[in-house]
Amino acid sequence: MADIQLYDATLRDGMGGGGLTLTAEEKVRAVHALDALGVHMVEAGFPASNPKEQGLFELLAAERLETAEVVAFGMTRRRDVAADADEGLRVLADCFAPVCTLVGKSSPLHVETVLRVSRAENLQMISESVAFLVAAGKRVLFDAEHFFDGFALDAGYALECLRAAAEAGAERVVLCDTNGGSLPPQIRAAFAVVGEALGSVALGIHTHDDSGCAVANTLAGVEAGATQVQGTVNGIGERTGNANLVTIIADLQLKMGYEMLAEERLARLTETAHFIDELLNRAPDPSQPYVGKHAFAHKAGMHAAGVRTQAETFEHVDPAVVGNGRDVLISELAGRGTIAEKAAAAGIKLPEGSGDEFSQRVLERVKELEHEGFQFEVADGSFELLMRKQAGEYEPLFRLESWRVVAEKRADGKVETEATIKIWVGGERFVRTAEGNGPVNALDNALRAAIGEIHPHLRDIGLVNFKVRILDEDKGTGAVTRVLIDASDGLEVWGSIGVSENVIAASWDALVDSLEYPEQPGRRARRPASDEARARSA
Repeated sequence: MADIQLYDATLRDGMGGGGLTLTAEEKVRAVHALDALGVHMVEAGFPASNPKEQGLFELLAAERLETAEVVAFGMTRRRDVAADADEGLRVLADCFAPVCTLVGKSSPLHVETVLRVSRAENLQMISESVAFLVAAGKRVLFDAEHFFDGFALDAGYALECLRAAAEAGAERVVLCDTNGGSLPPQIRAAFAVVGEALGSVALGIHTHDDSGCAVANTLAGVEAGATQVQGTVNGIGERTGNANLVTIIADLQLKMGYEMLAEERLARLTETAHFIDELLNRAPDPSQPYVGKHAFAHKAGMHAAGVRTQAETFEHVDPAVVGNGRDVLISELAGRGTIAEKAAAAGIKLPEGSGDEFSQRVLERVKELEHEGFQFEVADGSFELLMRKQAGEYEPLFRLESWRVVAEKRADGKVETEATIKIWVGGERFVRTAEGNGPVNALDNALRAAIGEIHPHLRDIGLVNFKVRILDEDKGTGAVTRVLIDASDGLEVWGSIGVSENVIAASWDALVDSLEYPEQPGRRARRPASDEARARSA
């Protein structure tokens, strides 16, 4: 048995975040990802709220899960309506989910101003709703909404709400910091009182991050007696978000000694966090603890040297434990050891005894380019090309003759963009023209049309991110522009960079690097077949 039960609310509470939405089919994929991670309960949604949620539960009824139980979410009965006549409760009773979570008010402020019922009526609403679902064969969790605020206003009444749910048959009562304004000392103090008042009743903790303490409050709740933690993947949710379940899992298991996930499941933590972001069409937060791209990235020369000698000097856990990896970033702060390590990882072969000289040349070039506005720590593809040029191993994909972009706005308001490129590949001249939804897209289409005949597998490479940043804003439209591109072949993601006063020229340089990187010596030999790449990506 797990010491702490993991309860994921991404698919319901998490969807309260601005601009976040998933289809029913995408939610099913998310449920399977959470199941593979080892989450114990997945709050799939509110089946009585809308047809999409009803459709989701119909889909989930046919799915087989290994570790996770699907939870249906709902509210206590409406005022002046009997529990067995409440439509929302009847939907919960009839759905396939074995567990139902009911949210009910536990703050007198909300009872009197939101529900507009007496305190006694609210207690009846809680008790009768829980009892109805228990009689229908459901295991019931009671989420005491606004508990900590209610506890501060009237601790006795907040406890009565918990007791009403427990005595009606709820298997667990969950203390919710719904407004996210509590701090760890308040959490501990409230749990101490609740634990003494309710005795053996199982407790849970549900926090929001409005004070920046959602994870800390959750850990404090566990220390004080909570045996279930509720949160969302990557901390998504309304306002500033929910407690980040990803961070909580790692903290509980790696820092506090709770055995929740098998090692092989814990190693899927990074993959799962990024997968949910991809479903939501969000770029993963590179600074997120444990799973972010920069969580184990080292930039300063002393730090990089330290982790090479002994990882514990600058890393609090082994990144592989959570499925992440160490990254030594390239910048003007890097040392020669970092350059040599990057060259070896790229398979660059240097003449015997030339390592220090090569590293120094690369380092000096990096310093020159960063002074111009380049930033190689987020452009690993461009940096490898730079190293190959210094080592004499660089092979250009083509020789450019010229490119041209024309953008035309018509009287009807439509804007059309057309690009023409002229390049030489293997002694043959290619001239191609293509349209696009902007100058960079048009150039990309024209370039792929030209080189695709010689390198057809490059058509499989997609641009997954495109960023533009103005470096000297005081110069307005004449400012130097930095363009960053992330590209992927379905197996690997790499970054490239371009810097110029002309945003299209900067984009072109980044675009070319993104296509030249996978074509360098050694990488071609390691590249899987195009069909295999597509299949594994799918």
